[in-house]
Amino acid sequence: MTRWWGRGAAGLHHVWVRHPRWSLAFRGAVAAALAWLVGVVAPAPFSDYPYYAPLGAVIATTSTLARSVRESVQTVGALLLGAAIALAVDSVLVPGVLSVALVVGLALLCAGWRVLGAQGTWVANSAIFVLVLGQGESAEYVGAFAGLVVVGAAIGTGVNLLLPPLLLAPSAIALGALRDALVEQLDDLAGRLDDEGTLDPDEWERRRRALFPTIEGARAAVARSGEASRGNPRARRHGERARSQARQAEVLGTAAEVVDEVVRLLVDGERTGRDDVELGPRLRPELATALRTFARALRGTERAADDPGTGPGADPGADVARSLDRLRDVVRDERERSGHDHLVAGALVVVLRRGADVLAA
Repeated sequence: MTRWWGRGAAGLHHVWVRHPRWSLAFRGAVAAALAWLVGVVAPAPFSDYPYYAPLGAVIATTSTLARSVRESVQTVGALLLGAAIALAVDSVLVPGVLSVALVVGLALLCAGWRVLGAQGTWVANSAIFVLVLGQGESAEYVGAFAGLVVVGAAIGTGVNLLLPPLLLAPSAIALGALRDALVEQLDDLAGRLDDEGTLDPDEWERRRRALFPTIEGARAAVARSGEASRGNPRARRHGERARSQARQAEVLGTAAEVVDEVVRLLVDGERTGRDDVELGPRLRPELATALRTFARALRGTERAADDPGTGPGADPGADVARSLDRLRDVVRDERERSGHDHLVAGALVVVLRRGADVLAA
């Protein structure tokens, strides 16, 4: 029984940290329930509209701690602005088609105000609510509407403060996916060089483009994790892990650029349809070795990301640098022997050296 309970708890924790939507749903549900209770027990006229309090709570809990405060302020500002527009129009026009059209038009113009950010859409919502639902008691309705949303947002922010999302696990998964994709690309390139065949430009162009969503996904995940760490009390306990992920993102971002440039250079120099290939039988094995060494170094960064407290180890860029020194020497010898410039090979050495440097740093 104890073993089953332990496995169940471990599985629940695994789902919780790797899939932030579950924790978001939990925080939102708790905050909305608390806000509803506050709305119900509040004095009139607030208790007449208790459903607006959960609305504010949901707005505050659907983002990171730092963003929830900013978005709550922006939402309240948008609600008040919309209410002001509705009250102003209602004071000069009788309810009807013209008043609705004017309110919506003015609200949509104000919704683009940069200060309100993405919450500008609430200007139009608020304006319509106040104009249509607040007939006869607009001031009372506006006070209850805005007041309950503010209270709900405060409750949601408080729940976020007690259970702040950190989002380190999703960013680690995204970085791992990028690392695996880059390693696979490098290994495939090295294998193709060993086969001594030419490269199909269309195939490798598809491979290049297939990497773009993975790269962007990793960047977005790390950005969300960084934002979630700001003002987050949990970030102090996981500070080294967060800093390690930031370093991993920098390394893998540069590695992605390096791999992309290597593919472009190789496809140009070794493409199908050329009468001769740029590298030749002597340079191809050396480049394949350098690519595999770079791939192994990238795999090694996974261990550092998983356990950032292990302390400094071997320089992950040292093996890559040595393989590039060997490739550079072979390129130089081949130039002297053949009289050919081997510009593509020289460019590949320079590009891969950038990857070695970022690994060493």
